[in-house]
Amino acid sequence: MDKGSINLFDGSVLCEDETISLIEFCRCSAIPVQHVVAMVEYGVFQPINDKLSHIRWRFTLNCIVKAQTAMRLQRDLDLNIAGAALAIELLDEIKLLRKKIP
Repeated sequence: MDKGSINLFDGSVLCEDETISLIEFCRCSAIPVQHVVAMVEYGVFQPINDKLSHIRWRFTLNCIVKAQTAMRLQRDLDLNIAGAALAIELLDEIKLLRKKIP
């Protein structure tokens, strides 16, 4: 498996350019729909088609990684969703800045 893919719990592999539905996202990440909707509302990640009803949202590999990171931050550091969203935003900024350094 390469760096741009993730193995889902059902045995399938999701690549960077593929998307999954909200139901598939919840099933593979073991996160309830209400919690995923709350994460999107707080800006932890943005699904594709976020202007449509949440039933029609599609998620990328990056969304799954961010959701898993948010869940770990909430569990390990006892952060709420807003705190996890802020931490993920700061982690993304650090990655961006590190890419700029030669």
